[in-house]
Amino acid sequence: MGRAYQNRKESMAKTAAAKTKVYSKYGREIYVTAKAGGTDPSGNLALRSLIDRAKKDQVPSHVIEKALDKASGGTGEDFQPALYEGIAPGGAMVLISALTDNANRTFGEIRGVFSKCKAKLGTQGSVSHMFDHRAMFVFAGDDEEAALEALMMADVDVSDIECEDGMITVLVPPTEFFKTKTALQEMNADIDFEVEEITYLPTMEHPITGDDVEQFERFAGLINDLEDVQEIYHNGSFE
Repeated sequence: MGRAYQNRKESMAKTAAAKTKVYSKYGREIYVTAKAGGTDPSGNLALRSLIDRAKKDQVPSHVIEKALDKASGGTGEDFQPALYEGIAPGGAMVLISALTDNANRTFGEIRGVFSKCKAKLGTQGSVSHMFDHRAMFVFAGDDEEAALEALMMADVDVSDIECEDGMITVLVPPTEFFKTKTALQEMNADIDFEVEEITYLPTMEHPITGDDVEQFERFAGLINDLEDVQEIYHNGSFE
């Protein structure tokens, strides 16, 4: 579990777009979350967690405030989530999440990258069944039994928990995100989450070697550069 997640993170670090792309991603997500549940973080738990993550990623406060102001205006774009699936160069399975106000445009742009990179864009369900949709929490600690007990006492449906190299990783269904976060914070008021996100984790890895590594990185970079794309998930492992 941990290694597969780390592989994804390392790969994305290599292909991450400039800071402006990161700011744009968070700005769009904050806008959508605030518009759906209200602009007050104290009453919108999803927004509060998102703002916390944005600050950890060093998103400037003016970017956050601009997104909140835009959402409070009640007008603007109507973004919808979309998930695209396919096989990347090297044979790795990929999921691409997006927030789009024009599904035809977004699909066309993503299809263009797949075509340019000789990758295969799949249909709905063709790849996603090989990923687990999970809320993930990673934090420093070495007592996974205490963490598990706190979660069980809070009636959290724990999918998996492990301790490795002084870090505890907890996986739960996405619907258990806030219940899990609250239980862990009540267990340790000073807890600092290195990761707190809803993600897709591959159920099995696919090795990418040789020239395929460069082709995959080019593909991921082009996908990341698309304005509507929020995240890329894959099952590639790079040895």
